[in-house]
Amino acid sequence: MILQTKWRKMSCIILAAAMLLSPWAGMSTVNAAGDTLTVSSEETLTSGAVLKKYVWNTTRSNKEIKVNANVVEVDLTNPYVKIDVMTGTENQFTRKQTVLGMATETKAVAGVNGDFYNTQAEGVPMGPQISNGQLMATPPYLPGFYTFAIDKNNKPIVDLFTFKGSMIARDGATYPLGGINKTYYWFEPDGEHSHIDGMFMYTSAWGQVDRSNDGVTVPTEVLVQNGVVVRIADNGIIDMIAPKDGYILRASGKAADFVREHVKVGEPIVADYQVLPQDPSKTYDAKTFKMMIGGHTILVDEGQPTEFSREVASLCCTRSRTALGYSKDEKTAYIITADYSGESKGLSMAELQQFMIKVGVWKGLNLDGGGSTQMVARPLGETKPVLINKTETGIQRKVVNGVGVYSLAPKGEVKGLFIQTPNVLFIGEQAQLSFKAYDEYYNPVETDKVAAQWAVADNMGTFKDNVFTPAKAGTAKVTAVSGKGSSSADIEVAGRDQLSGLKISANQLALTEGESYKVPVVATTKSGKTREVPPELIQWEVLGIQGEVKNGMLTVKSMAGSSAAQLIAKYDGFSTITTIPVGVDKIWYNLDDKAVMTLSDVKPQEVTAAVYVRSSETGNKYLELNYNFTNGKGNKWAYATLDTGILVEGEPQYMKMKVNGDESLNWLRAEIVDNSGKVHYVDFARSINWTGWKLLMADLTEYKMAYPIRVKSVYVVNEEIGQDERKAVSKIGIDDIMFTYRGPVPKQSNNAIQLTVNKKEVTVNGKAMTLEQAPVIVKDNTLIPIRFVTDALGGTVRWDDAERKVTVIRGDKMVDLWIDNPDLIVNGQRTTAEVAPTIMKDLTMVPLRILSENLGWKVTWDGKTQQIKLQ
Repeated sequence: MILQTKWRKMSCIILAAAMLLSPWAGMSTVNAAGDTLTVSSEETLTSGAVLKKYVWNTTRSNKEIKVNANVVEVDLTNPYVKIDVMTGTENQFTRKQTVLGMATETKAVAGVNGDFYNTQAEGVPMGPQISNGQLMATPPYLPGFYTFAIDKNNKPIVDLFTFKGSMIARDGATYPLGGINKTYYWFEPDGEHSHIDGMFMYTSAWGQVDRSNDGVTVPTEVLVQNGVVVRIADNGIIDMIAPKDGYILRASGKAADFVREHVKVGEPIVADYQVLPQDPSKTYDAKTFKMMIGGHTILVDEGQPTEFSREVASLCCTRSRTALGYSKDEKTAYIITADYSGESKGLSMAELQQFMIKVGVWKGLNLDGGGSTQMVARPLGETKPVLINKTETGIQRKVVNGVGVYSLAPKGEVKGLFIQTPNVLFIGEQAQLSFKAYDEYYNPVETDKVAAQWAVADNMGTFKDNVFTPAKAGTAKVTAVSGKGSSSADIEVAGRDQLSGLKISANQLALTEGESYKVPVVATTKSGKTREVPPELIQWEVLGIQGEVKNGMLTVKSMAGSSAAQLIAKYDGFSTITTIPVGVDKIWYNLDDKAVMTLSDVKPQEVTAAVYVRSSETGNKYLELNYNFTNGKGNKWAYATLDTGILVEGEPQYMKMKVNGDESLNWLRAEIVDNSGKVHYVDFARSINWTGWKLLMADLTEYKMAYPIRVKSVYVVNEEIGQDERKAVSKIGIDDIMFTYRGPVPKQSNNAIQLTVNKKEVTVNGKAMTLEQAPVIVKDNTLIPIRFVTDALGGTVRWDDAERKVTVIRGDKMVDLWIDNPDLIVNGQRTTAEVAPTIMKDLTMVPLRILSENLGWKVTWDGKTQQIKLQ
């Protein structure tokens, strides 16, 4: 019984360092008086559950900051909804899973991450757990860990719980039971290991054969089925997961001696245990609880910030947060997350208390936060949940359990529809429209089993089943009807008159003969909508090289000595042009034939690192950077240092390299030394959150380097903040460091031109020539005959008689003009002239200034002499 007493010590001491608590310092203060809390959106998830998105504006350290937070409110009086605990994978501990994975697997309509856990152990919750009314884990003998539960009457509880249990052998001998499905931990305050002389039970919910063997104790295990001892492994383990009709006891030290003396194969053994409130005056019956999940410190009690029951120094500063609580009338549960990502600045523990009170929490506790914080929810009409918050690390961490919200409603009649349409369509585009439906309980309806009738107003197009083909430009009002639900949506159909711009996205291309390139064409409407035009609707023209564009892919057949290609794309009479120079990616480092001396370096000195040349399965050589950030303090760096005596050729625009990621969440950068000696720190990945090879690219033009440049290193950074959430020991691969160069775009030289209003004589580079029609002034604008473009400006002119359109192409510039229309298209952008092109004496006259300036000339005007100079 002395051992039992040790396990029940409740002194408030800091939790062991191996727990998921980050060593941050400097908590910010709360300026409650100046806080504003705004609901940015509200959406019903299912009958009895609502998602509210909040924006909290507050002042921190005399600076105004914004925090994005999410709250799922659950009506505990609604019979069609429940809260329960989600566990790992397939409802088993040790098999961690993301919150999204757990919610998807268990068909939850919403969920958040749950309890704290030892990141160095198997992956089980610190606290107790009851899921679907079944006890899966028991409370630890540690002080201050609060628990959230719901009793048989659907009343919420936030309180402290403990565990009492014993194993009774056939001869009547008893031994204390330390807990169910618990990993090792350390008693407080003496730091004694939990499993020394301990006996613990493991059920089928423990999803692996290894049961808390960290090398401190030697296990003796007992397999029990249907209350009878089936097998004993003395000083060994039973190589199986516990069966559903039994459990496995793990005993060590004195507990193992008890097994040897009192427990025999074939004899019955009785487990007597219960979860109890720590306060003996309270009469909770945990055996009848519907759910229970462990947490951390209490945060709010009776609608006020309360004293922390656990230390929070290691949880300080501003971070992502997860919390759980209930209202004063005990009718509403609040499931809460707050983000630390991007513009959202997270919450301190004190700020979290204030936020919880503001949204209605009467009593609530802290759940695991930081990089674990994840909230998912099922959008109305959808069948699967999605991540709705932004995680700290950019990835969804696998955690041990979570709190899920579940619908208990039957299938109901269709209540509403959502039509899903593109934000803009193009004439002749075939668009498959769809809809989502929800029933009277706000649960999704299987749309593949529900038909909808589609229609469009004003003959704007045609429908074949749910495929809509716009016939003309404008606003198409489409409607879908299914059961009692109907929905309409306006779709902008963009034609030439609706476009403000058309652009070929090829800014980073440099052409190589025989290669193919994607050349998407992006349209921007006058309403500000942007979308890629379907390739089949684009008419292409390729100039300067032998090539063709099919289905949005440019294939270069022959460069024929050209230094650039010109592409003209046209949609519904709206044209754009781009010039793509010839160029190549030049390999600078690949270890197969372009090796550069590479060594390793570290900061601080306690960090270790090493570089190796490795070969892939195909025989390709690459560099492997191994690092160990276990030792040392503060920010830590591991470098693959390169020979800075090797210059990088020319002035590259981009640096690329292939990296074999390790999902460490560490930061990947390169050091570039420019010609002035300045070191530029080039970011390749703020978080290495992938595995396998990936091509990374950095735009060097952002750094304003003085060329030539040298590569000093490629390195991995493990920042001090959140260090416990990233891998300390790992390795990455580096290969094919290359630089991208764009060749020069050829430019045409400008002729020096002088002309006089109302005179046909002009000079071009000092030589006289005569125009068909003298320049004239119309509304203070000079109009010149279109032939002037070919004879003097050096461009080419195309005439479209059907559209009465003139197209002028000169070098990499193109202008479309329509007779008697002031709207022009210049290099794919709509603009308006003061005077429209016109026909005079059977000659096409165009505005000189807007044409010449957009083709690259500077225009000067002498009012006295009525002379115009172009240069």
